[in-house]
Amino acid sequence: MPGMEHNEEKVKAGVPGSEAADEAATLDPALELARCREELAAETERRLYILAESENLKKRLVKEKEEYFKYATENIVSELLPVLDNLELALMHGRGAPACKDLVMGVDMTRKVFLDILARHGVEEFGAPGEEFNPEHHEALGVEEAPDVPRNHVSRVMQKGYRLRGRLLRPAKVMVRQG
Repeated sequence: MPGMEHNEEKVKAGVPGSEAADEAATLDPALELARCREELAAETERRLYILAESENLKKRLVKEKEEYFKYATENIVSELLPVLDNLELALMHGRGAPACKDLVMGVDMTRKVFLDILARHGVEEFGAPGEEFNPEHHEALGVEEAPDVPRNHVSRVMQKGYRLRGRLLRPAKVMVRQG
């Protein structure tokens, strides 16, 4: 068959689109090497991306775990703050009565032990007359004249504030000198 010979010549000649041309391309070592390099680069990039994502996830989980343990006591400490307030009130009211001297001493010792325990767990109290007023840490209940206190400073503490490892648990309630 004369037409058949013509087709065989095209295949042998490597006409694009023919089976022989496709086979020749896959047999060309340079083309095959380039294709393998592209596939390897793409796979390497994909694996590096997955590795980076897993490292980021691992770091985030470690950070969240540290944050959890750092502030795990926040709720219970917040609920115990009124106990400290009541001990402060007992001291304030009992100090004026000589008959309550021993009771005041016991309440004061209890308060100190309680504060020491909280301090070991990262709780610190703040709020003292003379501190500069900071709206992030103080809640101003009002203003008053106090000539011995500089302007915009705490003149009187109505209720102490508390922090847990630097995080505000409760702002100090204060009176501020404005005039």
